[in-house]
Amino acid sequence: MSIHSQDTVAAIATPSGRGGVGIIRVSGPAVKDIARAITGTLPQPRFARYCDFLDAGGEVLDQGIVLYFPAPHSFTGEDVLELQGHGGPVVMDMLLQRCLKLGARLARPGEFSERAYLNDKMDLTQAEAVADLIDSETATAARLATRSLQGSFSRKIHELVEALIQLRMYVEAAIDFPEEEIDFLSDGKVSADLLAIIEKIKDVRAKASTGRLLRDGINLVIAGEPNAGKSSLLNALAGAETAIVTEIPGTTRDVLRERIQIGGLPVHLVDTAGLRETSDRVEKEGVRRAREELYKADRLLWVYDASADPGNKGMAQAALPEGIPVTLIRNKVDKVNEAPGRGERQGLPEISLCASSGEGLELLREHLLSSMGFQGAENTEFLARRRHLDAIDRALESLQQGRIALEQQQAGELLAEDLRQAQLALSEITGEFSADDLLGEIFSSFCIGK
Repeated sequence: MSIHSQDTVAAIATPSGRGGVGIIRVSGPAVKDIARAITGTLPQPRFARYCDFLDAGGEVLDQGIVLYFPAPHSFTGEDVLELQGHGGPVVMDMLLQRCLKLGARLARPGEFSERAYLNDKMDLTQAEAVADLIDSETATAARLATRSLQGSFSRKIHELVEALIQLRMYVEAAIDFPEEEIDFLSDGKVSADLLAIIEKIKDVRAKASTGRLLRDGINLVIAGEPNAGKSSLLNALAGAETAIVTEIPGTTRDVLRERIQIGGLPVHLVDTAGLRETSDRVEKEGVRRAREELYKADRLLWVYDASADPGNKGMAQAALPEGIPVTLIRNKVDKVNEAPGRGERQGLPEISLCASSGEGLELLREHLLSSMGFQGAENTEFLARRRHLDAIDRALESLQQGRIALEQQQAGELLAEDLRQAQLALSEITGEFSADDLLGEIFSSFCIGK
């Protein structure tokens, strides 16, 4: 049962602004009383009825459709009321205030989905899929969020957890009952089962990684010295004249952003001011902001001028952050009569192109997709989040440690503990084992009314 089962919550479930229809959603034990007070009667369950919405004095606030879903057959598992009125902000606020005065309180962001999770109407990955479906920026992301909502991701995790439980039972039984003389450490069954589970988790991890990219996209930061062609590259990738391009060094003074797609992969493209020492106060602020963006990148595109700096000596003074992958962009190859191509320089991948004409851009797009491990939406079964990948990685680490304990140390007790830790890590994904602070962080990111 929900830890908030004594509270009744209400919220506007439709976007702010004006619209043809606006919806007030109410959930909790006071729903019946609120329904009677506003509509004059307790509505028939799961039956849409047109009626007047009344204020405290019996005057009509609005007219619309009322829907009543008694517990446990509702989204939250509690009594739920929906008032579908006219979508004006004043009308919606009047109806909401009426519900609050009748005993409800304003719902926190994501509280309806949180109650559905706490009342076992859905697991944590399905609850997150609700938010992902709402936030989807592409048709592919929406379709994959729907799959997660239907339990595609959850089933994969439950299968892995069940396999771990079965292996744990076998290992711990052999430890607890040595008189049975089950030599599990050398009979090959445990080793084979453990290896099979590891391979299955790796497969789920690969799919989850692509799902995470489709959900979150990548932060691609364009950096380089002034006049290297960074803004031209932004415009070329975005297919629009977003940035001003001139021959004057330092034209870009602020951070410019574009949201694009490359082969179905969402990309958050960031153009930054040229990195150099300057006494100009405005440009100096631009350089400071540029350096901040470097640390937020999933990948850096370091752009340099093939004619002015053929050896890319300028990057040595740039002091790029460590740990963030860099792709070199050898721009303006038309000026040195070079053809676009792919190669390597200074131990880094390099794409030679001409941003102003667009020659070589397709090489860059292909490189970005391959470097991010994106295999295409058609190979993805569900969306995933960073926390899912973290949990899977911890489970894999525990199982790899368990494999060492089994094969090198013959330590059954250590293997059993590693299996338990892997099971706990995977259970965090669906919410079967989750700390309260994690739940608070997840549901606080939802929109109000959902």
